[in-house]
Amino acid sequence: MVRQQLEVLNALDIAKTQLYHFTTIVIAGMGFFTDAYDLFSISMVTKLLGRIYYHKVGAPKPGVLPPGVSSSVTGVALVGTLVGQLFFGWLGDKMGRKRVYGLTLLIMVVCSVASGLSFGNSPKGVMTTLCFFRFWLGFGIGGDYPLSATIMSEYANKKTRGAFIAAVFAMQGFGIMAGGIVGVIVSAAFDHAYPAPSYEVNALASTVPESDYIWRIILMFGALPAALTYYWRMKMPETARYTALVAKNAKQAANDMAKVLQVEIEPEEAKIEKIAQDTRNSFGLFSKQFAKRHGLHLLGTTSTWFLLDIAFYSQNLFQKDVFTAVGWIPPAKTMNAIQEVYRISKAQTIIALCSTVPGYWFTVAFIDIVGRFAIQLMGFFFMTVFMFALAIPYDHWIQKSNRIGFIIMYSLTFFFANFGPNATTFVVPAEIFPARLRSTCHGISAAAGKAGAIIGAYGFLYSSQSPDPKKTDAGYPPGIGVKNSLIVLGVVNFLGMVFTFLVPEPKGKSLEELSGENEEDDVPATAPNRTVPV
Repeated sequence: MVRQQLEVLNALDIAKTQLYHFTTIVIAGMGFFTDAYDLFSISMVTKLLGRIYYHKVGAPKPGVLPPGVSSSVTGVALVGTLVGQLFFGWLGDKMGRKRVYGLTLLIMVVCSVASGLSFGNSPKGVMTTLCFFRFWLGFGIGGDYPLSATIMSEYANKKTRGAFIAAVFAMQGFGIMAGGIVGVIVSAAFDHAYPAPSYEVNALASTVPESDYIWRIILMFGALPAALTYYWRMKMPETARYTALVAKNAKQAANDMAKVLQVEIEPEEAKIEKIAQDTRNSFGLFSKQFAKRHGLHLLGTTSTWFLLDIAFYSQNLFQKDVFTAVGWIPPAKTMNAIQEVYRISKAQTIIALCSTVPGYWFTVAFIDIVGRFAIQLMGFFFMTVFMFALAIPYDHWIQKSNRIGFIIMYSLTFFFANFGPNATTFVVPAEIFPARLRSTCHGISAAAGKAGAIIGAYGFLYSSQSPDPKKTDAGYPPGIGVKNSLIVLGVVNFLGMVFTFLVPEPKGKSLEELSGENEEDDVPATAPNRTVPV
């Protein structure tokens, strides 16, 4: 038996696309713009940090960050993000989405600026300070995942809900691209103002003292877009689904949404009271009832996000190493420090512009037409195909005449990650769980993703090293090489395709229909159901 939908929630489900939908996308999306900018901009400056702080006199190649320092600088923000996703996901269900939404943004702004002000009397001191602030930056970023997704899903109508949530996430693509553009502009300006010889011509003079400002400016710039949207975040009303279904305040929910939708809405306090008295839909996260209804769903969302992020973050954070391996970025000794930042930033911008950004917006365009399941399955399939196509004939691709082909194939794996599981793994957990556990379950799913990202970030750093000890970067043990690392990532993508079959199809259904909150009978929802009502 299905309980009649509350009028305020039905009004949201059938609402036409209005200005407030786009306002919410921009407000929530700017957080994701900053998230992506901050998480991925570090990959542009790690080589510069090695040159500045770990230069060895007489060394044939420029200084690089020691393995432990490099993995910490790159990965510590991901650890903070994982912790933030779990904490703020839980807090969003306990205190309300809006009450903690501004706090996450404030943490991001403060820690972005603080990262650029990292100080110390020694290289170790600077790196320790940088890692400290990047952990807390990640903590704030982590909170943005469950809160932004949940707020957008609870504000959206059911017809275009997938596109709206995906549009918020798609701002990541612009954040990655903006990081590259800022890196290009800042490094070009400094290279013009402070020309220097290449490392092989004059090792010491190749890194001018002023280059220390470059990485600081790039990292600090991430605070700007987030700071601009802080006021508007604080002005947003709490979502009606939280106010009505969790806080049980029908009058407040009706008043808030009447202002947003500009229609009269009946509070229906009697119906809310009836829902409050019904204990069959009040089960907790660790109950048998949750395991019956949503256990497989949670396993599906966590496993697919975990597997996706192993591959996605390996590719994104270490694309500079892949580009160097195939010769798209010249050997470090043939450039000065600022030129190296410029070349890495330029490569990241081109990949973002040609494959990352279009992939996100293809998802926005098609997610409510073909559905989440089809896009995720297709994305994992093509990521697997292109990864094996790169890896198996790898020796063919690294020949100079075939390098452009390698870059195109590598770009296509990015395109199908974003027109695929990178977007859908974010969207689906915000739709299929009950309102009182929605933010928590999204946080758990996202944290599983970040656990995969940490494995990808730390693992690829070591595994991609040459099996020949003479060809490894300073301080690194021999690895399995780029070719074998790409084969491993191909297998990971294939497993993601398999686990996608545990994820239900939310297209065209209301959030309450998906979560079973409208059901009065105790019906388990164990098997994923992909039939979509026309």
